[in-house]
Amino acid sequence: MVGADYAWRMQHHDAPRPLVIGHRGAPGYRPEHTRSAYELAFALGADAVEPDIVATRDGVLVLRHENEISGTTDVASRPEFAGRRTTREIDGAPLTGWFTEDFTWAELATLRARERLGAIRQSSASFDDRFPIIRLRELFEIIDVASDEQRRTLRMVAEFKHAAHFDALGLPLDELFQAELDAAGWGRGDERLIMEAFEPTLLDRLGARGIRGKRVFLIEGSGAPWDLVLQQGRSAPTYDSFVTEAGLLRLAGRFDGVSVGKARLVGRAKARRADVAGAPLSGAELVDAAHAADLEIYTWTLRPENAFLTVPFRRGTVRAAFGDWAGEFDQIIAMGVDGVFLDHPDLGVEARRAFAAAI
Repeated sequence: MVGADYAWRMQHHDAPRPLVIGHRGAPGYRPEHTRSAYELAFALGADAVEPDIVATRDGVLVLRHENEISGTTDVASRPEFAGRRTTREIDGAPLTGWFTEDFTWAELATLRARERLGAIRQSSASFDDRFPIIRLRELFEIIDVASDEQRRTLRMVAEFKHAAHFDALGLPLDELFQAELDAAGWGRGDERLIMEAFEPTLLDRLGARGIRGKRVFLIEGSGAPWDLVLQQGRSAPTYDSFVTEAGLLRLAGRFDGVSVGKARLVGRAKARRADVAGAPLSGAELVDAAHAADLEIYTWTLRPENAFLTVPFRRGTVRAAFGDWAGEFDQIIAMGVDGVFLDHPDLGVEARRAFAAAI
């Protein structure tokens, strides 16, 4: 059954929908956040790529899944950096490891990237230690080159990580990002730019700086935004409160969209009981309510391996083996989402093609 909002999406967008977004590049094939992963994502047909953005001690924005980098680089094996291992409080929880804010960019540039999900992604992990990590400025250049080569508009979905944490260190991500836009020749941003964060305060600040581009609020599966916890303590609104009908309407006009984990759409997400007013929405009902509030809605992360598929779409018992990814992807696309984040962008392109051909 085709989602109720398919026609809505076609009327509101000239680009193919859903937008196929290479999640940190194409980490199903190359270690995430490397030049090779991003270039491959576009070669495989991605419409956009999503970098995770964190800062160095000297204010350079770099691309890593988190500011703690022991799982995505070779830093733990580098004796010259052994003394940098420490414990920090990140978003209210202690974490031990190596953190980007304790390194200069010159030091981080000596590290090599490793695949975060190497136990399952052995083909991607076979490229461990081959590629350096990169800074945000390099990704602007990758997008510009790929856009020229493919003669189409390619986009960046920039995710800002732990903004309140970096604020406390004197490293405001919004200010540093504006400087990177200027240096890359992207000016104040344009239709190529989508910005997302789990902290709404950071999204507000990006807008206040006059940075153009869609702003999308990331909604976690539980808990509350850390910036709001710092401001309001226990009275901070939970993520669940933003995916009610009233919560989505409050976001309308403030942001351009929301992005939710896949579990709010399929699998362990539970459908709202009709007799429970104000309960968080899920599935197609959530998608329809977001569009009714004039918000776009994105979802992460679509992956083909059994380890990540919801139970009805798993095939066999090998966690690394591909299950019925096409079936799960089709179910999500049929709900009418505006964008999907994938580790294998080519599978997203194929799922979108197959869905369009079937309607």
